[in-house]
Amino acid sequence: MLSPDSAVIVRATLPAVGGAIQDISGRFYQMMFTDHPELLRGLFNRGNQANGEQQSALAGSIAAFATILVRRPDDRPDAMLARIANKHASLGITPEQYEVVHKYLFAAIAEVLGDAATPEVVAAWDEVYWLMANALIALEADLYRDSATEGWLPATVLERRRETPDAVSFTLRPRIPLSFRPGQYVSVAVTLPDGARQIRQYSLSCAPERDDWRITVKRVRGGDTPDGEVSNWLHANVRAGDVLTVSAPFGDLTLPTEGPPLLLASAGIGATPILSMVEHLAANGSTRRVTVVHADRSPADHAHRDELRRLVDALPGATLHRWYEETGDCSCLPAPNAGQVDLTGIDLPDPLVAYLCGPLPFMRGVRTELLRRGVPASDIHYEVFGPDLWLGQN
Repeated sequence: MLSPDSAVIVRATLPAVGGAIQDISGRFYQMMFTDHPELLRGLFNRGNQANGEQQSALAGSIAAFATILVRRPDDRPDAMLARIANKHASLGITPEQYEVVHKYLFAAIAEVLGDAATPEVVAAWDEVYWLMANALIALEADLYRDSATEGWLPATVLERRRETPDAVSFTLRPRIPLSFRPGQYVSVAVTLPDGARQIRQYSLSCAPERDDWRITVKRVRGGDTPDGEVSNWLHANVRAGDVLTVSAPFGDLTLPTEGPPLLLASAGIGATPILSMVEHLAANGSTRRVTVVHADRSPADHAHRDELRRLVDALPGATLHRWYEETGDCSCLPAPNAGQVDLTGIDLPDPLVAYLCGPLPFMRGVRTELLRRGVPASDIHYEVFGPDLWLGQN
């Protein structure tokens, strides 16, 4: 909790700081990378820096955390902090790096706010920063301890398989056998042709009951922005027998063993963590009622389409609903729906717990419908691929 004096100042300055936080975060990254270019080349995602998504995610998380502290002091932002901590752990973030962030973040605050950044205001927001930072450091220490390994580990590629024109799966055997929970991801670190080391996260698209790991990588085609550096490099260069550098599994979107009926909803490559959950349920002979929903551009673009159908068929309490923007002459069974996902005609049990993964517009639409139908917000969980631009918005 914030000290009483700091709470008064943060509450009073939250509109001004919140209104400027996007400029503050942009200036923060600019100054930090000027002094530490190795961080941009070796730790931060250059693509997300170029398109501004990382700046937006940082701004959103700080503003959301401060808002909770002063407006809902009895609430615990556990879900938000857990999501950030898992992503940090997958990158290997250390406590010392929070000192670096603090230095440049508060230099940016002083520059952007100017005379409004009085010593009292800076001290109050300094307290906010260290409350959030120390909470994350503690969570990350627990994650590192529980991961049963330190740092990065090599993983041999056993198989490369093309799933769609733009998606390839890689079956991996890590040097150290590590368990994971359905829905988790691993980081993959690669050295690009210009010498930069870039890191990306990929969901494990198989159940933990398998002997090996599998990730499914969709080639990122930028269109108006640059193509994805790591996804395109993996597509072009990695073959069976190669060795990748990976992290231990992390991620907070995980499926509990027992509980109420489930809604597992995905779109595009968001199918991967959901696939892991469905396979886990099938491997354990689950009789839970499970509603599986997937949306994609077309049947040909749906990675692991036939695999998902087989797994759903193996679950006595499961049903599958698919929507394709272009159905073509698909002979898929059950017959897919045309257009965008629409849950209004689906009979959903009450209560249920929902797990969502896919583009933000898709998840917002599904979440809105679930809330309308009385599903508590606390029972709707999600995973975002890339910076979490949804933090603090739900």
